[in-house]
Amino acid sequence: MRILDVKTWALRARLDEPFGFSQAWYHERTGVLVQILTDAEVVGWGETFGPVEPVCTIIEATLKPMIIGGDPFDVEVLWERMYHNTRPYGQKGIIIQAISAIDIALWDIIGKVVEKPVHKLLGGCFRGQVMTYATGLYFKKTKELTEKLVEEALKYKNEGFNAIKMKVGLNPEKDLENVRSVREALGEDILLMVDANYAYNAHTAIKLGKKLEKYDVYWFEEPVPPEDIDGYAKVREALNMAIAGGECEFTRFGFRNLLARGAVDIVQPDISVAGGFTECKKIAEMANTWNVQCIPHVWGTQIGLAAALQLIASLPDCPPSLNPIPPMLEFDMTPHPFRDRVVTKPIRQKEGFADVPKNPGLGIEISKDILEKYGVTRA
Repeated sequence: MRILDVKTWALRARLDEPFGFSQAWYHERTGVLVQILTDAEVVGWGETFGPVEPVCTIIEATLKPMIIGGDPFDVEVLWERMYHNTRPYGQKGIIIQAISAIDIALWDIIGKVVEKPVHKLLGGCFRGQVMTYATGLYFKKTKELTEKLVEEALKYKNEGFNAIKMKVGLNPEKDLENVRSVREALGEDILLMVDANYAYNAHTAIKLGKKLEKYDVYWFEEPVPPEDIDGYAKVREALNMAIAGGECEFTRFGFRNLLARGAVDIVQPDISVAGGFTECKKIAEMANTWNVQCIPHVWGTQIGLAAALQLIASLPDCPPSLNPIPPMLEFDMTPHPFRDRVVTKPIRQKEGFADVPKNPGLGIEISKDILEKYGVTRA
């Protein structure tokens, strides 16, 4: 079997109402889908995000020629070929994102050929259901932000989520007000995580974190910029809560630095960004060596969600015990016109869990009509 072609789909949709986090406001949702065609008529799908036009160009002009004619089963060979040939200028950033999307599609092909879900190819399924957590509670342009966040949090609780992640990073005083109000509304039985999206330096993050501790925050995500590994380590040493990070990191080489320097309690590689299945399995295994949990970041469409779910199913409990804390699946609940519609049967959560797909490959089917509807015309 040989790779015949690699196609990209740049998708974009305007939002009716923007939402924000500590760094910016979202006025639209975008995505890059990759379709790999083979001479056996087996097709694989992958996904990444970022600036859609440049990513598509990198895939089509730079990476595609490296893998045309290759065997999809040589997934390690193809990954190393793409990485090595772009290494002088592509160790991080959109080059790795582009490689990630291709890698996911290759694993999708392999699973379809052998008629097994990807988690079987990664070593097996440790859990048939994965606990989900709702990602939401972003900032909105309203004077009643705290009230809106409480209303949204209660909505997720009523939908069955047992864990919720909210945004912080406006300023410490407003963050505390929002977290306190949300925690009081949710009660003590819901896991609550906060995500600053690197809004603070170590000193401010520590000061804020110490005040957040009384609200039983499960983890403090991206308290400082991703480049500030020493700052991560200082925050982790000072606070009595888990420190999470890594959604802005790439490949095993980047995560090696986070782990070796004791910067985080939880690593969060995004399979659509950090290197695909081939690399994220290695990242998870490396984290396990340090007894650090791997809870992947998820942001994008149901393709990326399905890939993350397959990966999480294959991860052992860390650490193993009679009552382990299992890895969770991030469930993006923010507005997104095509996130769920790109597949014919979206993955859903029920009572705080999502079933691991048992169909071959990623376990999903693509809706071509939606690709046409939201596709971006490129020169």
